[in-house]
Order: sequence, then structure tokens, then C-alpha cells
Amino acid sequence: MPTKTDVGIISYGAYLPRLLIKTEAIALANNSPNLGTCLGVNSKTVPDFDEDTATISVQAAFQAISRTKNFVKKNIQALFIGSESHPYVVKPTGTIVSAALGLGQRLAMADLQFACKAGTQALQICLSYVKSGMAKYGLAIGADTAQSCPGDALEYTAGAGGAAFIVGTKQPIVKLLATTSVATDTPDFWRRPKQNYPQHAGRFSGQPAYFYHSSYATRQILDQAGLSPADFDYCLFHTPNAKFPKAFAQEMGFTKKQMKYSLLVKKIGNLYAGSAMLGLANILDHAKNGDKILMVSYGSGSGSDAFVWQCAPGFDQGKKFYQNLVNQQIGKDFISYSHYRRLTKI
Repeated sequence: MPTKTDVGIISYGAYLPRLLIKTEAIALANNSPNLGTCLGVNSKTVPDFDEDTATISVQAAFQAISRTKNFVKKNIQALFIGSESHPYVVKPTGTIVSAALGLGQRLAMADLQFACKAGTQALQICLSYVKSGMAKYGLAIGADTAQSCPGDALEYTAGAGGAAFIVGTKQPIVKLLATTSVATDTPDFWRRPKQNYPQHAGRFSGQPAYFYHSSYATRQILDQAGLSPADFDYCLFHTPNAKFPKAFAQEMGFTKKQMKYSLLVKKIGNLYAGSAMLGLANILDHAKNGDKILMVSYGSGSGSDAFVWQCAPGFDQGKKFYQNLVNQQIGKDFISYSHYRRLTKI
């Protein structure tokens, strides 16, 4: 159930690999049509040989911590990381991230996996820990180095990157007004044990999966929060590509202006668990006092998390610390397909 509360975002950080590949290069190498263009994706980020979910998480979280004033790291008492590409199957990514950041040992921690909504699930859990008093602050991270089988449609969109959010109750810059979730057994995308790449059900990923769950979550949170599309300054829907969220926004009555900062997928691809998280960070880079934001993630399998955020009265005060964080990280180092394949094999 959505809950009105004074808990919210204290700070945020983001990280994107500097390397990119154009979807045109992928199409030429596979001697096939450019599916990326059809899906509205022109290029995607590529992790270098020393970049994985752990390093991306550390970079994004360090940035979030460094942008706070007089913040005591050991007051972070909940750390949850959502990803489809944790470096270990058993050892938690959180233990690596915690050690690298120098967090305390009083720490609720878990790695989460719910496809592309694992990051927003981490955010919900941290918000719950803080609101209940079980933690002073929470650190929620969504990060991925998304895998895709060579030649598959996913190869044109699967990118890398992530974002981190520190949540708390002491002077949040963005307040949580409501959140809710939905989930069903809809297997549109999966990867079985010992398989190197995920599989997907093609067009089945659209209407019965992405659109149904996103619509369910959106209608539910609008109804329970007593709001309409016109009440929001910005909206953000999960971006597996640029085509789906644009069509969904139009269907739900949202405008192009409200989506102005939420379609980073065109330049960086689908970051999976980092997708909605980085999209929110980019919106906050451009928002102002009092702005309302609707955020709806989607994860295959399937489910959606929805959030209503509002920028606090003091948000503009710290604007110099929250400006162009995401855009300035979008690189221009485009690599060849052969270079890309060498890195993905690593």
C-alpha cells in the first residue's frame, strides 16, 4: 500500500562506463538490419575489462556520499543492491561495496534480483528500513553490466551503468509521497543456471509483460495517491528501449514534456536494474523545488514498482551539487565491434 511519509532521498550518485558502441556497428557486424534504430537506441555503454556491478556500485555510491555535508558513512545501516549481473553467484556484491566505501559492520544487506526492477526494489527496502527505524540511513543501488547473446535483439540495447541513492528522514532533498508494487508469474525473459545469456519471448515481452504491469502499477498509485498525469512535472517509465516507454506514456496521458529527461536509453542503452535508477537521477539533475515525479520500473518475470516523489522546499538550495551529474558522464569513446566482443568475452 502507498504510504505518505517524511522519508526520502538525501543524496544520489551515478556512474556510466566511458566506452560506447553504436548500434549501427552491431548491425554491420551481424550483417542484419539495425534493430537499435527501430527501437530508438543509437548507441549503448560498454563496460571496460575492469568494470563490473561491484565497481559501478562503488563509484555511484561514493559519489552520493561525497555530495553530502558532514555525513557519517557508518550511519548507513542498510545496503541493498539490485542487479542481473552480480559478479558472484553466492558471495554478496554488498560485502565488496561496503568494504570499499568503509561502511560500518552494523549493516542489513542483501543482493537482489528481479530483472530490471531489482534496483527500485532495493530502494523500496531501504526506504522501509529507514521509515521503520531499523536503520538511520539506507543505501540503495541499481547497477548492471547487461549480457546479451551475439546477434540477438538484446545486443542492440543491453548497456552498463547504475545509480545509488542514500535515503533518510533528516532533511531529504526529495520526499517520498507514495510507493506501491505489483507482480505476476509472466515469464517473458529468463536465464537458467549455467546459461551465459538470457532468453526472451520476443513480442510476448510487450503487451502481457511490460505494458500490463506498468499500467497496473501506474493506475494503482495514481488512484491511491489521488493524482492524475497532469499533476506531475516529470514522469519516468522503465526503458528497455525508447519505443515502449514513449508508447506507454502516450497511452496513459503523459506528455513529451514530462518525459524530457527520462529517455537516456537512446544514448546509453538499457541498464537493466540501473535503468530507472539512473533515469531518476537525471530528472533530479534538472528538477526544482516542489516538482512532482512519477517513477515506474518494470522487471521481467514480471512486476513493477511505482513511486511518487516531490522535490523538497530546499532542493534548489543545493542545486550546484545536483546538476548535470548524469549527462556529463555520457562518454564519446566509441569502439569497434571487434573491441566490444573482446570486452564482452572477458
